[in-house]
Amino acid sequence: MKFTLSWLKEHLETDATLEQIAEKLTMIGLEVEDVSDPAARLAPFKIARVIEAVQHPNADRLRVLKVDTGEGDPIQVVCGAPNARTGLVGVLGKPGDYVPGLDVTLSVGKIRDVESFGMMCSERELELSDEHNGIIDLPEDAPVGMSYAQWLGLDDPVIEIGLTPNRPDCTGVYGIARDLAAAGLGKLKERKAEPVRGSFPCPTKVEFAFGDTHPLCKAFGLRLVKGVKNGPSPKWMQDRLRAIGLRPINTLVDITNYMTFDQGRPLHVFDAAKVAGNLIVRRAVEGESIEGLNGKTYQLDPSICVISDNNGIESLGGILGGEHSGCTETTTDVLIESALWDENGIAATGRKLGVNTDARYRFERGVDPDFMQPGLEMATRLVLDLCGGEASELEVTGKVPDATKIIDFPYAEVKRLSGIDVSVAEINVTLKALGFWLSGSGDVVKVAAPSWRPDIEGKADLVEEVVRIIGLDRVVSTPLPRTSSISGKVLTLGQIRRNRARRSLASRGLNEAITWSFIAKATAEAFGGGKPELALANPISADLSDMRPSLLPGLLAAAQRNADRGYPDVALFEIGQIFAGDAPEDQSMAAAGIRRGTAKLQGAARHWSGSSASVDVFDAKADAEAVLAAIGAPVDKLQVFRDAPDYFHPGRSGALKLGPKNTLAVFGEIHPRTLALLDIEGPVVAFEIFPDNLPQPKGKATRSKGALDTSGLMPVRRDFAFVVKKDVSAETLLKAARGADKALITDVNLFDIYEGKGVAEDSKSIAIDVTLQPRQKTLTDEEIDAVAKKVIATVEKATGGTLRS
Repeated sequence: MKFTLSWLKEHLETDATLEQIAEKLTMIGLEVEDVSDPAARLAPFKIARVIEAVQHPNADRLRVLKVDTGEGDPIQVVCGAPNARTGLVGVLGKPGDYVPGLDVTLSVGKIRDVESFGMMCSERELELSDEHNGIIDLPEDAPVGMSYAQWLGLDDPVIEIGLTPNRPDCTGVYGIARDLAAAGLGKLKERKAEPVRGSFPCPTKVEFAFGDTHPLCKAFGLRLVKGVKNGPSPKWMQDRLRAIGLRPINTLVDITNYMTFDQGRPLHVFDAAKVAGNLIVRRAVEGESIEGLNGKTYQLDPSICVISDNNGIESLGGILGGEHSGCTETTTDVLIESALWDENGIAATGRKLGVNTDARYRFERGVDPDFMQPGLEMATRLVLDLCGGEASELEVTGKVPDATKIIDFPYAEVKRLSGIDVSVAEINVTLKALGFWLSGSGDVVKVAAPSWRPDIEGKADLVEEVVRIIGLDRVVSTPLPRTSSISGKVLTLGQIRRNRARRSLASRGLNEAITWSFIAKATAEAFGGGKPELALANPISADLSDMRPSLLPGLLAAAQRNADRGYPDVALFEIGQIFAGDAPEDQSMAAAGIRRGTAKLQGAARHWSGSSASVDVFDAKADAEAVLAAIGAPVDKLQVFRDAPDYFHPGRSGALKLGPKNTLAVFGEIHPRTLALLDIEGPVVAFEIFPDNLPQPKGKATRSKGALDTSGLMPVRRDFAFVVKKDVSAETLLKAARGADKALITDVNLFDIYEGKGVAEDSKSIAIDVTLQPRQKTLTDEEIDAVAKKVIATVEKATGGTLRS
């Protein structure tokens, strides 16, 4: 919402400065977004008179001017304008002045060997219009030496405020002045809307034709003014409209625009000669269209309210007038409309047609219903004063709804909700200044909101009105009490684990991504989801219809989008919620990551030493184990199982578990079938970790670390190779070897799997190295052999295999 300072002072008697007004507006909730002075950039340019103009000695199209600036001796200016002449009064720019239309700063220069000490300016060079056929030609009585901007009346600051949707009363300058007066910044001037006595009945009638459907118009006022003389509006009106960014058109149209911004009351004018018969307010018929005043054609349907006559549709009700019945300079009879439109209908029509007008902006927020008829009277008076003519009686159809709302208001609510001690007298004065009606006495009174405040619903709204007017600076600053002890941890265990996981993944070269929590139903089904209870009732689009059961679909799609744009080797991770059902316990936290192409830990793409290999299952497993270690999982106790989900490649995937039932992570290469379903090119490996499945850490009695448990004796390593059936997992063998002697065996590693010559077709050879760490003394050969026999016996019993000879 924009307005000028002089415009505001037309409704507000105040001696406050611009700075004080801007500060008070922000304090009462009408935040000032910008204060601009159009004259600031034109301040250096002064009115000057050409006292002599002679032909340039070296150029046919140039003249050498002697210019009286009103200050000291005349100066010499070289000018090429065709209208440069002796006696011309124009606008002069001196060296050092910035010319906005040319984006240059003037300096003393020579033009064809003749010095020039300034520039006579055109309107386009000062960005006042597109006129550039000659320099500015002012009346002879224009005061030489005076600021051109001041003489033109441009020295009027423009204030722009940001309105929240609940303040339709401040979509007019009068409403803003009313708030400032209530805040003690001046006195509000009385709004005059004296009725205009009609000298004849209005010949055009108005009919509502909504049938059994919801009416999209509540009330409609109409008046004919005949014998008007339309033309350019007065300079004061044009200046105000231009200052807020509107283009003056003609007096009748400018009056409606002026009323929209001055009083917050949108109006419309029809050329009565172009209206055939009565006006019918109805819903549009499917297939109808209208050419608007903006030159665009709109296709309509029954959800849209229109004003029609015997010629067809003349206007989009409350939004946009039609080109056919618009007023021009030839208009002699005019119909002035002031109506109350359905707010929801206006908003829906505006969104559907993509039309944003000043009228829509106000009607969809809710205009003052009680000002419908006074606004029409005020507009009629302006038409009669500026265009002449004779007015008819009012034609009113429908009924203005009663907007009165009575609220029981306990004075104590102000203290309870705001913490400010405000006297009853001050509360009463504030509310009455804002237009509220109060009745009763005692601790609770009845308050009625004015018709221009549809946002007031209850007592909390009344408290807000009191507090914003008296000032939030009245809230007393009270320090929080200092606690006697240091507070405990601020972050929860889950937050700590997520932060550690995020840091660990970032350190391994993965970039964090944030993807939608919604995915397509087919994708959800492919990743174990797609349950009916997880389908969205009102999805953003068909591709975002279901809550995600996994983080991987979003990451896979993001990786492919990068590949489509020339970045195929990407490594991404995300930490977020996944959903197994609609119950609270079905929502859990997960951390997932993917690597595509050659995006290995060592680096992606080509290298001087050779092409990098593609990512594989072991890259995903390493990432998963690194994150689990970072968040405190007992990595040394994890077991690898084959039962990864179906969207992973069988044989190239696995699950990390604590026991057979507690899955901490899954990892592997994404199945080609899954990649084809998502239209994604591989290879892609991925992992997903479930931090909620980690056991709670055991409480520690003290903050000190445990004793360092090291041995001064050298460890002993022995290698074993076992022949087992192909269906025996390596994890089973490793677990058996670790349990052979828990006191001495500290580590068991797999280093070879062999199938082929020398091994039966249904078997394989698994080689491991076992580390023995003595604690008390150096082991003898006999003791080492005894442990080796335990390992062999334990593995053979657990796997059914034999030691390879």
